[in-house]
Amino acid sequence: MSARDLERDGSSGPKPRAANGGGSSHSSGPYYAVDSSEKHWTSWLVPMFIVANVAMFIITMLVNNCPKNNSLLQGSCVAKFLGRLSFQPLKENPLFGPSSNTLRKMGALEWYKIVHGHQGWRLITCIWLHAGVIHLLANMLSLIFIGIRLEQQFGFVRVGLIYLISGFGGSVLSSLFNRTNISVGASGALFGLLGAMLSELITNWTIYTNKAAALITLIVIIAINLAVGILPHVDNFAHIGGFLTGFLLGFVLLIRPQFGWVERQYRPADARVKSKHKHYQYILWLIALILVLVGFIVGLVMLFRGVNANDKCSWCHYLSCVPTSKWKCDN
Repeated sequence: MSARDLERDGSSGPKPRAANGGGSSHSSGPYYAVDSSEKHWTSWLVPMFIVANVAMFIITMLVNNCPKNNSLLQGSCVAKFLGRLSFQPLKENPLFGPSSNTLRKMGALEWYKIVHGHQGWRLITCIWLHAGVIHLLANMLSLIFIGIRLEQQFGFVRVGLIYLISGFGGSVLSSLFNRTNISVGASGALFGLLGAMLSELITNWTIYTNKAAALITLIVIIAINLAVGILPHVDNFAHIGGFLTGFLLGFVLLIRPQFGWVERQYRPADARVKSKHKHYQYILWLIALILVLVGFIVGLVMLFRGVNANDKCSWCHYLSCVPTSKWKCDN
């Protein structure tokens, strides 16, 4: 079993923003000052995602039904007082969750079934499954801290698209490299939100202050999370695929008007901003759109043709697991 993540006044003119890497809608953070002229959204989609993930985990545990289906070869069920919701033996699943067979039944990512079983829907269903309570809590806490802030700033449509498409992108890259283990989790989608935060800071660079500090902080957070992915039983290809997809989508979906555009009606005619966006923002938008489209087309063609990406990149398996004296990798 491979868990993707073991875990993460309008009339007086605008006030300059300070970058926090995530575009928080609150002014209490050290790097952000709210531009009151911008619309701020009420977050409802991200909480719905959290509810859906929790509901899917409960359904998965009901289907798992450890007391009835456990073979006792790995020990007895954990937390038997939960009845059908009790967990598999810790020797089988240390994350307090269902069996691998149950995850397969519910739609886990599995290369053979996707390519030879014509079950491409697994590229999507695996995003809503989790390997255990620990896995679920880690991802949902990360989604609360990252997703809600982004949705408040950019709205449910853009954040929802980034989350879902990034999760799909993570599944595609994982399937290209991971042929032996199943994979579940929302980590690819979460890394997509992190990637979008980074590209949003870059493409809207001129309207932020304290941007260097925010950029360094964000890069360190991303690097630490990706570094965790080199541990065994963590699908770092899903993380990388989700991050790259979200990074590109951020240039496309999270582009902001340049400073002063929103308040142009309050300015004298000779002082108004003439262009809504900078030229470099349009260039980044176009490049990112082309790259994300080409990436998906090439990735899906390779996947359904049965191409093993490890044959094209002999060292790429180290991006997901680095063997040490403490553990081995299934390569």
